[in-house]
Amino acid sequence: MTSPARLDAVAGRLLGARAGVRCTERPSVEDAAFSLADAYAVAERHRQQRLARGERIVGYKIGFTNRGIWQRYGVHAPIWAPVWETTCTRLDTNTHSVSLGALCQPRLEPEIVFGFARAPRAGMSLAELAACIDGVAHGFELVHTHYEGWRFAAADTVADFSLHGHLVVGPRTPAAQFADLAAETAAIELSLHEGSRHVETGRASVVLDGPLNALRLWVDAMAEHTPQWAIEPGHMVTTGTITDAWPVAPGQHWHTALSDPRLSGLRLSTVG
Repeated sequence: MTSPARLDAVAGRLLGARAGVRCTERPSVEDAAFSLADAYAVAERHRQQRLARGERIVGYKIGFTNRGIWQRYGVHAPIWAPVWETTCTRLDTNTHSVSLGALCQPRLEPEIVFGFARAPRAGMSLAELAACIDGVAHGFELVHTHYEGWRFAAADTVADFSLHGHLVVGPRTPAAQFADLAAETAAIELSLHEGSRHVETGRASVVLDGPLNALRLWVDAMAEHTPQWAIEPGHMVTTGTITDAWPVAPGQHWHTALSDPRLSGLRLSTVG
């Protein structure tokens, strides 16, 4: 395990990079032994500092659940991080404009988001987990990294806020409208467009065999590796990108279309 002083230094440097919207050196370059346990210890330092500043956790993001992009980024297991009131926008409509000014090398990810009525526990079946959920939505997560060129090891990404930048969550559909939440959300097909250009089409089953299964695996992993991070009623969890993570720049107009009519596609304009 890396020394506490070293972990404090890594945490401080990444918080500084986030505040300054600039790149910094990867912890794994400075210390080849920097591990996932070290990275989550850095993430806990970030969590404590942000809570002390009065920020409020509204849920969590799960990253790298799409096996189709593991090889590209050199990361082969999911990661996670808190989503904050200051890094989340909940919509009543399907149109939004977002600023990229605080994000470093941002990319866009279309995802499925679940809302919790009850706190889940480790070891739940899919049916038991579905009973904890009261809402389903489509969202965009704007991810970013403070490492040049999106080059990193898995532990680097966790220390870097698990790449979370900002989450935009569209209108919520009651979970009761889904007879089989696991199968029906896994079957969703999504097409992503920028302006008049079709960018990519993806199917939600690519996310660890479906968003609810990704959620189940994450609940178990959270309990094992970050048990002090509570999942509370009212929290939302975004389950990972259905397509690749696409570079995004000011002045663009992104939109999605979903095969499931219960979930609204989103329109997102970007400004600097």
